[in-house]
Amino acid sequence: MTEAASNISSQAVTATNPEYFRTDFELARTVPHALIQLETISRNFYWSWQPDGVSLFRDLEPDMWDKCEQNPRLLLRKVSGVRLFQRALDKDYVGRVERFAEKLGRYNAEEVSDKKPRIAYFCAEYGVHNSLPNYSGGLGILAGDHLKSASDLGINLTAIGLLYRFGYFRQRISHDGWQQEAYNDIFDSELALTLVKDNGGAPVTISVHIRGREVVAQAWLAEVGRIKLYLLDTNRPENTEVDRLITGHLYGGDTETRIVQEKVLGIGGVRLLRKLGIDPDVYHLNEGHAAFSTLELAREHLQTFADDDFEVAAREVKKKCVFTTHTPVAAGNDMFAPEELIECFSKEFLDSLKLTENEFLTLGRADISDDKAYFGMTPLAIKMCRSSNGVSEKHGEVSRELWLNMFPDLADAGAVPITSVTNGVHPSTWIAPSIQELYQKHFGEGWCEMTRDPSRWADGAFSLLDSDIWQTHQGLKALLIAFIRERTRAKDTGETDTINEHTDTRGLFVPDVLTIGFARRVAAYKRWDLIFSDLPRLLKMVDSHERPVQFIFAGKAHPQDKAAKATLQKLMSINHDSNWQHRAVFIEDYDQEVARYLVQGVDVWMNVPRRPMEASGTSGMKAAMNGVLNFSVLDGWWIEGYNHENGFAIGDVDVEGEAEMDKRDAESLFSTLENEVIPTYYDRGEDGLPADWIARMKNAIATLTPQFSSDRMVNDYLSRIYESEE
Repeated sequence: MTEAASNISSQAVTATNPEYFRTDFELARTVPHALIQLETISRNFYWSWQPDGVSLFRDLEPDMWDKCEQNPRLLLRKVSGVRLFQRALDKDYVGRVERFAEKLGRYNAEEVSDKKPRIAYFCAEYGVHNSLPNYSGGLGILAGDHLKSASDLGINLTAIGLLYRFGYFRQRISHDGWQQEAYNDIFDSELALTLVKDNGGAPVTISVHIRGREVVAQAWLAEVGRIKLYLLDTNRPENTEVDRLITGHLYGGDTETRIVQEKVLGIGGVRLLRKLGIDPDVYHLNEGHAAFSTLELAREHLQTFADDDFEVAAREVKKKCVFTTHTPVAAGNDMFAPEELIECFSKEFLDSLKLTENEFLTLGRADISDDKAYFGMTPLAIKMCRSSNGVSEKHGEVSRELWLNMFPDLADAGAVPITSVTNGVHPSTWIAPSIQELYQKHFGEGWCEMTRDPSRWADGAFSLLDSDIWQTHQGLKALLIAFIRERTRAKDTGETDTINEHTDTRGLFVPDVLTIGFARRVAAYKRWDLIFSDLPRLLKMVDSHERPVQFIFAGKAHPQDKAAKATLQKLMSINHDSNWQHRAVFIEDYDQEVARYLVQGVDVWMNVPRRPMEASGTSGMKAAMNGVLNFSVLDGWWIEGYNHENGFAIGDVDVEGEAEMDKRDAESLFSTLENEVIPTYYDRGEDGLPADWIARMKNAIATLTPQFSSDRMVNDYLSRIYESEE
């Protein structure tokens, strides 16, 4: 990217726009006094993982709630005055508002540990809720769930990230099935963010030296329960336009943009903590994007202890820093050309580290003997952190093999110092409200705390009545089908029939048909095309009169990945002589709200990545907590979770070679569907219930909920990573 012509933004951004520099997200309207606490509630994302919090805003104005994409701040701005005052006179509704405000107050007043360790958590994206579009996928959702569990568990954690003005792209599918991208300006919306100010009322800012000048960033605060999430934003009037767009797009622009974004995140993040008076005991780098924070910590040490050299400073930094890698292949890690990286760092910064250019570049090289090698953020993080971990047991193993060349003195990969903490998901966020009501009925209000005790939880889950589980699931499935019909209805569908749009959706999908969900990023290793490898066999299942199958697809292709877009386009318009157009749908613009409908309402959650490229995977965990059965390749988390009775497995774990693996996995996928999944689902007893299927649902709920809860994950980080010594 050049300063003369930035290609970061797809929209015209000029300083003449009055919304260009946003200084607050205050509501520009008066809320009736009886409802004034809605404004306070909407500022803390705690509401988003409490069913009674979500219903407060949805019931204020249901149609407007969906039009505002479940953004309570935007809803409060747009809802009509008449509706607000109607609700203000509704004693039952006002009572609900007051009770939830008291609940939030009690929650925030609960003790947060003032004991060590105090943790600073760095991540490039956070998927706290879809009303804060600051994420692109699994990494961000994982980070959001980490914060929620840290809040619930009362852990002393402060989170640092970036605020992206245009976020990640919004997906639209054209009439011919081709993916198109658009970018929304979050400054046009209302966000639950507060500009961080000092005691004098001035914005708290930090600066980072970038491209020969000081770039200033301000910070916005998002409250995630009892956790504070600070997001740095370079959209400041004193910056040049190109520098204002450093925090323009999430993962946008070229490699230079990525470098400077990561400087703001890592170096700027540490400087922000200092401005806020926060001195963490542990710095958790969630993926390599924040690895430059270790250099800033080393610079601080050398500034305080002028007689020390970088090696001494690095040892001190290492005592405080821990690193989580989420990528199972070297190409997936950020790598920068030496000359490009050096251009982004000033000589003064390198001098402050007491490093030559080559010594600096060596920090990011896996093979230090190659002075032409690219600089990697993962090697930098591994070298500068006391602890490194993958996100599943298998991923830990893969990561040890991947980075063995960094440790030439070690005889085998087993000795590489990379451990694993398997990912988890936040139960209260992802378990459907109706299932939570079922748990409350049987286990009481403390059902979520009960999930932290695996044996007690399992006893409770297995005691649930088959009829209760099935009826609750069928209700969620009916809701999903209503959502599908609404989302795929279109006035104009063009000349080609595609599964993402229909003029008449009344007969689309039915509740008594086995429904399989497949939603994930459209990437080669995800193998979207595996199920199309035997099209006649697929369509035979779809067209069956006695035991039909229907499919729901969702996911985004990278804007520059034409092959992935072509895969999507093929999916949209398969065989018009079959029932495909009526028993398959594609839901565009996959986000957290779409994910909730899918993981809570489908019967089966399918996943077919090429082994061992699924570092962990978390969508299947969300499905399992709702009693949805996983049908997955044995990779990532599913190797640890599958027990032969809580879902279905695809393929073997020992096959080598991509072509052979694809061939065998495709055969396993179809044969398992035909011989196990479909018969089990449609085998009904005299009471009309599929007893064997429900037994698997119970087993999934009982075994997988506690094992793959983010509460368990955060507690593992606390005991095994944060509190551990070198």
